[in-house]
Amino acid sequence: MSSFRPATPKSSPYITADGAKNLRSELHQLWKIERPKVTQIIHEAAKNGDRSENGDYVYGKRRLREIDRRVRYLTKRIETVTIVKTLPNDPSRVFFAAFVTLESQAREKFEYRLVGADEINAKKNWISIDSPVARALLGKRANDVIKTDTPNGKRELTILNIRY
Repeated sequence: MSSFRPATPKSSPYITADGAKNLRSELHQLWKIERPKVTQIIHEAAKNGDRSENGDYVYGKRRLREIDRRVRYLTKRIETVTIVKTLPNDPSRVFFAAFVTLESQAREKFEYRLVGADEINAKKNWISIDSPVARALLGKRANDVIKTDTPNGKRELTILNIRY
């Protein structure tokens, strides 16, 4: 059995201004507040002797690795993302950061927001710009019908409204 995993496709480098602010806030929280607390716990636990049986030391080191991994990711991501602050030239079409109201064939209405990979939020119906539904929506106008594959099968959706 092989342990080979194909590389995950790169996500779009776009993010909203609020999303970038949230990434910076998380980076600050981890680096300035949480990491110093964890290093202090590790320091105190190391003074207690045998580190192999010291839970505070073992779990502290594990948490420190998690924090450092996330800090590296956030730092790199913040450097590489493109913050989208302006509205598109044609707000009657679907582009990044749009709120799109859709209607299914069963007359169900729902709204999606197209956001970057770091901002996906299922509770708010914020979907990735890289998702099949979002890719089908890009460039479309109100009253256009899109056909897309979803985990529940093929769907036909009508665009009712677009707002930014």
